[in-house]
This record gives sequence, structure tokens and C-alpha cells, in this order.
Amino acid sequence: MSDSHDILLRVTDLSVRLGDQLVLDNVTFQVEKGTTLAILGPNGAGKTTLFRALLNVTPYTGKIDWSETVKIGYVPQRMTVTDVPISVNEFLSLKQKTGSEESLLSVGLDRDVLRRRLSVLSGGEMQRVLISWAILDRPNVLLFDEPTSSVDIGSEELVYEILNKLERELGMTVLLISHDIHVVMHYSDETLALNKSVTYFGESKNLSDPGLLEKIYGSTTILDRHIH
Repeated sequence: MSDSHDILLRVTDLSVRLGDQLVLDNVTFQVEKGTTLAILGPNGAGKTTLFRALLNVTPYTGKIDWSETVKIGYVPQRMTVTDVPISVNEFLSLKQKTGSEESLLSVGLDRDVLRRRLSVLSGGEMQRVLISWAILDRPNVLLFDEPTSSVDIGSEELVYEILNKLERELGMTVLLISHDIHVVMHYSDETLALNKSVTYFGESKNLSDPGLLEKIYGSTTILDRHIH
């Protein structure tokens, strides 16, 4: 059993209702410092709503207890960049005037990217710039809503390797939403499976059990879509 000092986040009986709809129902779990928790589940399961509750931007009942030292970085599922002529450097400077180059290096981008416009970046480059933005002010927790949803296939693994590197080298705790069971098994320590309520919370390696996956997704037909 984990020492209470190692617990970064403890969620107890968390429920969220949007209008007449119960979106999350008595969700309970905890996250240890320096680990990666994957949040898994079918569409409409309440995964993004959970993040919104953790960020205190949606009303909820129950308890969310963060460690007193927590500092959160967040990367949303989507960020639309139009033809606004803003460079990567200008974008990062909107948050913090210093540290842009070091932050980019942490995600595998060199300083030449600073001069480029956001609108010309590939999906993979843009995602890494967003991660760079999230870690610019040195958070110790990173929340990612489907980190590779807008990334080309060749860049997906790189993004997850970067997240693991941040956890390993900087001691960050990572919470990520993903639909990809292969990724969840290989890049996370524990998994929280949701379908409004908790259908599984435990070690990610156990997701190799077809019976558990069917329990999470409800049918083998849906399940097949999530296994690569």
C-alpha cells in the first residue's frame, strides 16, 4: 500500500451532473507522485469531464484532494490555429517571457522552430509546442486530453516517449486520456477505465486480459476499434 506522502491526487465519490444528465457517478481513485495514469473508456464515458472537474472548471460533488505542492500543466484535446501571423516564440512568450528555448529542447524541438508560424507546423510539431507551453512554468503534474488526436501516425509514439521522458527525468506526474489500448499498456503505470462510473482501476499491464477489455468497452465489436 502506498505511503500517504506519495499520493499526489485523491478523488473520492466524484459525481458530475450536466443539466439532467449524470456524466460521472461516484468516481474514486488516487494517483501516486511520479507515475503516469491513463484514463480510458468509450466515447461519452466522462473522461474530458473528469479533467474539467480536476481543473475546477466544472461543478461537482465529492472530494478532489490535490497535494499542497501541486502545480498543473494542461494540454487540451484540440487547439485550432488559424492564419493568425504569430510565431512559436510569440505564442510561448504570451505565457512566459523566458525559458522558451529550453522548454522546446525538452520536447525534442530545436530553437529554429521559434521563428516559425504556428499555422505552418505539422500536427506532431504543434502537439510538441503545446507540451512545451504546458511545461514552460515547470509544473509537476501534466494533464493531456488525447495527446495524439491530431498527430500523424509516425509522430504518435514520439509524443508518448516525450511524456515518459518528462515523467522519468523531471519527476512529473502525468494524467492522459487515450483511446489506444496499446499505448496505454506500454506508456502508463495505471489505468482508470470510465463509463460514467469506474469500470477498472489498477495496473495497465492487466489490460492484456480480453475479458477486462470487454468489461470496459461493453462489446467485442467496440473493443476491436481500440486495439491496434
